[in-house]
Amino acid sequence: MMRKSKMFGSVGLVLTTLLYVTILVLPMAAKAKTTTVAIEGVSYNVSFSLTDNLKSLIGKKISVTLDSGKTFTGFVKEVGDHLMHLEKLEDKDYFDALLRIENISAIDTRFRDIER
Repeated sequence: MMRKSKMFGSVGLVLTTLLYVTILVLPMAAKAKTTTVAIEGVSYNVSFSLTDNLKSLIGKKISVTLDSGKTFTGFVKEVGDHLMHLEKLEDKDYFDALLRIENISAIDTRFRDIER
């Protein structure tokens, strides 16, 4: 009777160790192999106007925050003197937006990506 309980205790210890290695150690090893790289063609120039910065982002995915606080995320299709066409809006399938540039308070763009 004593031998069986020692055997089950040893098996339990081995299983617990395997579970620990699987859950804690392996994800750390996978995370260590990732590096951050810059995305080509994406940059801001603080010497340029907002319109010129938006023109440099044509075809890129951005988030636009308006003075009202409303945020739109999509791809810049076209930028004019007073309006911007944002297409493929996130969370609104088949919708585009035409935004007045004067009402934009901020733009967010992804500059870096993870390389594995």
